[in-house]
Amino acid sequence: MGAPYVREVMVRFRAGQLSADEAAGELDLSRSQFYRLWSQYLEAVGRGQQEQWAPGTSGGDHRSEWPVEVTELCQRLLGSRPPCSYSFVASEIERRLGIGLDRATVRRWALEHELASDTRWKNKAKPGRRWQTQKVGQLWQYDVSPHHWFVHQEEQPALFDILDDCSRVITGACLYPRETLLAHLDFLSATLRREGMPLALYVDYHSFFFTQHPERLTQLAESLRFYEITLRYAPTPQAKGKVERLHLFWQQRLPALLAAEHIETLPIANPLVNELRVHHNSHEHHRELGCPPQEAWDRAVQEGRSVLRPAPGCPWWPYVFSIRSRVKVGRDGRIPVGTERLSVDCSPGVPLVRCVHPNGDISVLLHPPCPDQLPLVLLHLPGPATPP
Repeated sequence: MGAPYVREVMVRFRAGQLSADEAAGELDLSRSQFYRLWSQYLEAVGRGQQEQWAPGTSGGDHRSEWPVEVTELCQRLLGSRPPCSYSFVASEIERRLGIGLDRATVRRWALEHELASDTRWKNKAKPGRRWQTQKVGQLWQYDVSPHHWFVHQEEQPALFDILDDCSRVITGACLYPRETLLAHLDFLSATLRREGMPLALYVDYHSFFFTQHPERLTQLAESLRFYEITLRYAPTPQAKGKVERLHLFWQQRLPALLAAEHIETLPIANPLVNELRVHHNSHEHHRELGCPPQEAWDRAVQEGRSVLRPAPGCPWWPYVFSIRSRVKVGRDGRIPVGTERLSVDCSPGVPLVRCVHPNGDISVLLHPPCPDQLPLVLLHLPGPATPP
């Protein structure tokens, strides 16, 4: 998670706006882990350095793999009904195999392999209603809506939309031919440049945002993390109800309007989508807020309830928001770029970074994005101006 988002959670917990369980849940930590982090934050407060404080990084998972006989015994004992307790499983492993494990280690393994004896037979708790945040930029809800936008066409575009959870301002909306990684990168890059950067985006468990490996990030998540934007995952579609209702808002208006105006192409449709977005934000009365969303946004900013950050003038921006892949210089001093092999001023075997931009351009960098270095571009090839 980004340091600004973690600091914001600590500020809200210190102000009594969050309970310890709520704060730990937002940071995806246990209660004890949260309090350890809280003590580090208080030390920074005591030194007057809370604005610069950042949580330390984890040392990673250095646990060795269990022998096959240990995992087989765990599966047999925990898979029985009723299941064996964690402490008894640890005891049996030591008695039968002479390998010492503690109860917590067995429990962690059981949770990772969906054999947790204390949760398998319980009904999952229903998600409670999540009220809106109190600050502009604290959380933006983000989603994509497939729909029959052009009523006379078979292939339909995807509508990308995003709104501020506090004020309900629609910060971005745009139609793309399909949902792709390049479309996500192009949409987020343009929206963040124009509106500023929130602390977190509220998304679902789509493969663009979430990977099954806990130690890895998707390329989109890595791009956002570079600018300290955290991804929070909604457990169900109902949990991100504001952006789901926003889909319904567009679905009830846009197809009929496009048909009435005889609009059938994206270059003509998207300026109209943006006009509708701006008009809705500034003039349409929101039933829950009691005012237009833009008015709620402006009032929050005047009251100091904003954590939105301006987009930085960072030279890495176009390369962070691109599809990056590693390429190695061949023995002939060339690298594959599109359908060609082009020569670069590098020794054979040197790994380089190839960037495919949303507008079709291709760049080749000497090293991947790093905040402490400037990008060194070895090649830049203009591509066809095709939509992402």
